[in-house]
Order: sequence, then C-alpha cells, then structure tokens
Amino acid sequence: MNKKEQSLKIAKLLLQINAIKINLANYFTWASGLKSPIYCDNRKTLSYPETRNFIKEEFVNAIKNNFGEVDVVAGVATGAIAQGALVADCLGLPFVYVRSSPKKHGLENLIEGVVTKGQTVLVIEDLVSTGASSLKAVDALRKAGCNVLGMLAIFTYGFKIAEENFKNADCKLITLSDYETLISYAHKNNLVTDSDLVSLKKWRTDPENWTATL
Repeated sequence: MNKKEQSLKIAKLLLQINAIKINLANYFTWASGLKSPIYCDNRKTLSYPETRNFIKEEFVNAIKNNFGEVDVVAGVATGAIAQGALVADCLGLPFVYVRSSPKKHGLENLIEGVVTKGQTVLVIEDLVSTGASSLKAVDALRKAGCNVLGMLAIFTYGFKIAEENFKNADCKLITLSDYETLISYAHKNNLVTDSDLVSLKKWRTDPENWTATL
C-alpha cells in the first residue's frame, strides 16, 4: 500500500467510525476557543479492532521505513498513550508517555516510565493541530537527554503554523492521513457539498477568521 492509498483508507475509516465529524451548520468549539467545522477524536479508533490494528500496523511500517534503531516508544498523553503502547508492544520495545504538565503529587513526573540519557525515542501522537502541545512532549524528552528521532501521528489538519513549528523544533513529522485527503474523500462521496468544500478549504487556510467568511 502506497502513501496515498494509506492516507485515503485512514480517512475513510475515521469517518466511518465517527472519529472525525464534519458539520458546517453547527460548528464545533475547540478547547482553545477556535471555531471549527471539523472535530477529530481519534480515541474512538481504540473501540474498533480492525481500525485500531490497521493504524498500529501502519505506524510500525512507518517506523521501519523512515527511522533507524529505536530504543523507546513514547506516547503523548492522553490521546496517544494507548496507540503508543500498542506500537511498542508490537515492536517489543519499552514504552513511556509524556504528560502535558508534571503530576502535582508524588514524584511529580512529566515523563511516566523509564528513559535514560542517550536513548533514541520515537514519539506517537493521535492528532496534530498547531503542533504546540505535541512538541512539548518532544522538548521534555530532549531535556531528559533523549535523542528524539521524530513523531508519527494518525492525522493532521495541515496548518502552516504546524509545519513551521516542527521545522523550528527540528523534529520530523510523519502522519498517516491528513485534512486534504479527508475533505477530498468526503466530497467525492457526497458527504459534503461543493459549497461545503469551499468553506472547508477556507477554514484550513484561515481558521481564526473562518466564521466571518461563511
């Protein structure tokens, strides 16, 4: 399966299980306050064994095809903990996860699990929007002395700011599917209209001012 076929299948699966929802009439509000015609909850993939296993297998293939020796797999809390653990188990590798902020009691860990200075780490993420929260995990691992090889994510919105953030952080990002593939598939299968497609493209280009352009 080539990259295009992979991306298309992932997009189709995410829509089929309602992990991704598109609604231009009653848009969603993200935690950041951003108004969006799309909402992605990739945690739902864990409830569907066929989808879950396909994602795991494609993650494993991507690691083998794009990265060298990996010592540890790290998941970004909380959405990528389970997927990261599945990938680590499949590869027979240690697993850790990185919190968004240090635990407020006990050992006050930011990284849960065991990593040592000099280890090579591959980071698993479920979703990339701006990349800011994802890259906090990369930064935490680097501060722990790890060599972060890069990040794999199930889906990206493809925001320009995310591309810039990963470039500035010198972190390689590979995603299994993306926004362009998703909306193209949705349009071809009559899940969105021609005018919907135009609006969806406008949102991706300028999400902060999207509601003003509807």
